Amino acid sequence: MLNKIQHPILITGTSGFVGSNLLRFFVSKDIKVNIILRKKSNIWRIKDIINETKIFYVDLREKEKLSKIIQKIKPKSIFHMAAYGAYSYQDQVKLIKSSILDSTMNLVNECKKFKFNVFINTGSNSEYGFRKEKMNENDLVRPNSDYAFFKAASTLFCQQESIINRLPIITVRPFHVYGPYEEPTRLIPTLIRNLLKNKESRLVSPDIVRDFIYVDDAINLYLKIASKPSVKGDIFNIGTGKQRTIKEIYSNLNNLLNCKIKPKWNSMKRRRWDQKTWKADMSKVKKKFNWKPKHSLKQGLIKTISWHKKFYN
Repeated sequence: MLNKIQHPILITGTSGFVGSNLLRFFVSKDIKVNIILRKKSNIWRIKDIINETKIFYVDLREKEKLSKIIQKIKPKSIFHMAAYGAYSYQDQVKLIKSSILDSTMNLVNECKKFKFNVFINTGSNSEYGFRKEKMNENDLVRPNSDYAFFKAASTLFCQQESIINRLPIITVRPFHVYGPYEEPTRLIPTLIRNLLKNKESRLVSPDIVRDFIYVDDAINLYLKIASKPSVKGDIFNIGTGKQRTIKEIYSNLNNLLNCKIKPKWNSMKRRRWDQKTWKADMSKVKKKFNWKPKHSLKQGLIKTISWHKKFYN
């Protein structure tokens, strides 16, 4: 699989959760990659490995500076993971638009000057909006936030470029990825931290669901897709096809950490994105790549707990 991924490799968004894990994978295989970072990026996730990469400092919105950097790299395999707006505290609409749509357009337009082998654009499961059934790549999008809207717009731009100019651009839509280096404010890191401190957790309703996928499985699928590019503006879900309730997550963590702490269900107000149906239709991925996740929920949580214990100590 790795030998089919052409060099030079470029990754954007390596200071983020999934991007940092992808970078760590390449570094672990002694593969030197090019990364693009903003000067002000918080690099806590990658500071121990950053010297094993080739870093270029630029904001993707700065077209001229970006043009010079892409000319130097001439990347063949691009993993575009940079974004802003995924968290509720990131709420500046102009910044969401420029960081997602403008940045993606700039990056595609510069990279296409040098005939790349694959460009993977990272979309979002929130492009689908709220559904009562599995989310399928052929569904019409119903964005449910500014972030989702500009992600959907970027997906459409990438599809148009791929189809009109016959470019191997693919969009992936990750569902709820979890694991080492996840944003500390998110559900699983918060629960693990609280349980390690014997602290109660305030939670919404126990029957709220997500399609949880362990980060190593998500990375594995990114690499599978990158090693088999197509020229159709394809979209692929990154999930497990199974939804899990928050109650299942909590009881798994409680048992694995040998705790007896009862959660405070409904002590938090239900939020707009808290739904009772949320799962990826993975049939297209299974058919095209013969892929399925390697980690069960329990295995993924055991690895995540182990990392948290080491990291926070």
